Amino acid sequence: MDCTFGRGGHSRAILARLSARGRLLALDRDPVAVGAGADIADARFTIAHASFAQLTQVLSAQSIDRVDGILLDLGVSSPQLEDPARGFSFKLDGPLDMRMDVTRGMTAAQWLASASENQIGEVIRTYGEERFARPIARAIVAARSRGAICTTRQLAQIVEEVVRTREPGQAPATRTFQAIRIFVNQELEELSLALSQGLELLAAGGRLVVISFHSLEDRIVKQFMRRHAQPAPVPRGMAVREADRAPPRLRIVGKPVRPTAAEIVDNPRARSAILRVAEKLPVAAAAR
Repeated sequence: MDCTFGRGGHSRAILARLSARGRLLALDRDPVAVGAGADIADARFTIAHASFAQLTQVLSAQSIDRVDGILLDLGVSSPQLEDPARGFSFKLDGPLDMRMDVTRGMTAAQWLASASENQIGEVIRTYGEERFARPIARAIVAARSRGAICTTRQLAQIVEEVVRTREPGQAPATRTFQAIRIFVNQELEELSLALSQGLELLAAGGRLVVISFHSLEDRIVKQFMRRHAQPAPVPRGMAVREADRAPPRLRIVGKPVRPTAAEIVDNPRARSAILRVAEKLPVAAAAR
């Protein structure tokens, strides 16, 4: 499963290595990405318009109960960033949308128009790890009292007036845009759901592969893999023999992989990427 099809780079690479008997099911919550999947004319390939938090539902509809690999390439895709109409980039002026699935949910502009100052500040602090979250929220509420905040440029200018200092190479609005995007799309909650479902759906020996781009995502992935690579914890105060503890369900494969200098030159957006891999353990082998 390629759970984040985007424009199909990973799917095409998988298909190039897949046997004639293999099958690849791709997902994307972005209808534009799903439309791009129609360009792949391969009987082994299927694409569905769905979030990766719906893994169980999608596989059930395909009458599939086990898969041998699950790939998650998290975050926003380059085509989404480069399209001003999607509202993901503060570098390009456009409507303040930020939804990965434009067919449902509240836009960023709608949320900013209705959320309280405390809610806005908490989202920017939690999902953007932004130390200026409170003054940014205060400035947003003050600005919207003078008129609706409808475009990416409006929001970026509000943030720039508050954030006077930033890490080298990072624009003032970077963390705020990240935070609002994550919140609007419920990205971390969907990731947690996908990981839990993926563990149940993987066949023994199947691989879970996740590429993340910021610390919040990577922390969830790292902790999930570590937790399931250990025997189940024993409830406090309960005496349990070591042999009776539920065995690990995953084996972490290798160390985290980061992009090389050459890869970063070729694709600067990959500079913060971290790839982690875990393998589903057979029940009998895990028990031994």
